[in-house]
Amino acid sequence: QLQLVESGGGSVQPGGSLTLSCAASGGTLGRLPMAWFRQSPGKDRELVARITWESGRKNYHDSVKGRFTISRDNAKNTVYLQMDNLRREDTAVYYCNGGSSGWDKPGDLWGRGTQVTVSA
Repeated sequence: QLQLVESGGGSVQPGGSLTLSCAASGGTLGRLPMAWFRQSPGKDRELVARITWESGRKNYHDSVKGRFTISRDNAKNTVYLQMDNLRREDTAVYYCNGGSSGWDKPGDLWGRGTQVTVSA
């Protein structure tokens, strides 16, 4: 059974950078579109970035455009989220999602999440 495991979260100061990884095990990502969602306390879950299987199309939430970059290495069965110039409002639990059928339409495959905290 395909499973997703996120890593790379942590605490960073505003303006700093982190790279999240989402590794698949028990199978391959194949042609699954992949996405990163995030959720912070008291807020709805929101889609941060999405990438198609061949990496030909990438979409971002307006709040992270120009700061975050999603990528994937299908040979390594891994999806990445490079986060630069982090802001306090980026603080959230970040979840990897597989099988998204469109923008803000998550698939059924979820990781457990990794915490990102941005504070001075």
